[in-house]
Amino acid sequence: MTVRLDTLPNGFRVVTEHMPHLQSASVGVWINAGARNERLDQNGIAHFLEHMAFKGTARRSALQIAEEIEDVGGYLNAYTSRETTAYYARVLQADVPLALDVVADIILNPAFDPAEIEVERGVILQEIGQALDTPDDIIFDWLQESAYPDQPLGRTILGPEDRVSAFQGSDFRGFVADHYGPGQMILAAAGAVDHDALMRDAERLFGHLTPIAPPAVVPARFQGGEVRHVKKLEQAHVALGFESPEYRGDDIYVAQVYSGALGGGMSSRLFQELREKRGLCYSIWSQIGAYDDTGMMTIYAGTSAADIGDLMRLTLDEMKRAASDMTQAEVARAQAQMKAGMLMGLESPSSRAERLARMVQVWGRVPTLPEMVARVDAVTLADVARFAEGMVVRAPMAQALYGPVRRAPVLAAMQERRAA
Repeated sequence: MTVRLDTLPNGFRVVTEHMPHLQSASVGVWINAGARNERLDQNGIAHFLEHMAFKGTARRSALQIAEEIEDVGGYLNAYTSRETTAYYARVLQADVPLALDVVADIILNPAFDPAEIEVERGVILQEIGQALDTPDDIIFDWLQESAYPDQPLGRTILGPEDRVSAFQGSDFRGFVADHYGPGQMILAAAGAVDHDALMRDAERLFGHLTPIAPPAVVPARFQGGEVRHVKKLEQAHVALGFESPEYRGDDIYVAQVYSGALGGGMSSRLFQELREKRGLCYSIWSQIGAYDDTGMMTIYAGTSAADIGDLMRLTLDEMKRAASDMTQAEVARAQAQMKAGMLMGLESPSSRAERLARMVQVWGRVPTLPEMVARVDAVTLADVARFAEGMVVRAPMAQALYGPVRRAPVLAAMQERRAA
């Protein structure tokens, strides 16, 4: 498999990975613009804009966009995160030029028809309502808000209903003009792809774009805090957040190994102690999320109103215990899980294209898999113990609670337990 990365004169980057013996390919454009790039009055526009890309262009109606890809057996999709918006397709080898033409069209030539805006506005308002009705979904938005209050990184991706209800075509065009420059775009493709052919197509479709200097991103500050929503639900939902490294941080792999050992699977400390031994929950897990300048380790569990206090306190106790008696076997198991997940996740062209784009966004290049595996293997027990102690003693903390949580410990009480 061969990875190639080239850049057009205007800054538009093209990265590909040819995967022998495949008959299909995944191709898409990843844009360095997401929810944290919005002003307060724009919150939700990046996600709304992603929806509008499928609602028609100067050349294609919404139906034609769908039909052209599905007529050849492919699929087309998109997503918005806090730092990225992506538009991508999966097609057979012969249809890669078509897929790229459609992707380029929906990014560069959206019609923003007023009638279609109103239709999609209703869809997104339904999506917001659905999220509010999904406790183990909305709680992570609230945790983000409590960790990064009054900051772009702490706002929801979907945006509030009042803002979504007000966006018009001029708002979308303004956001595109500010953030959709060629230097903010990465064309990534994997599978049955020809790099040189894609470069020619990229030059034709994107080479005319004029570079822009996007507005500066507001630096993130993990401040911590608490969000608590009391509601009559069957379960009490709790999410705890602790500041962790950004994705280029020296300890990012240490953090991931620690999180894996703490709550990354059925053999992890949190699962074994709180579910298997004490029966306090059905599911509990931890994971590391990283951004350009900050990161957060999240621990989530669903439990009963009667057990939420014990679960929250014992979670902190397990974190403290991990700082003193983590074993080499636990570290090795977490490393094996990381490496297996990394490799298993790259068995499709879609996941490989996603990785290519992400690596170019983060590093400006694509590290080899052996290089990344070596970084995981380089994490030592001493590294994990040092990091675990820092999480207990120094890392700022946030918590979000939803459901029958009136008697759950407040943040101040949790902080006292950490320090005890």
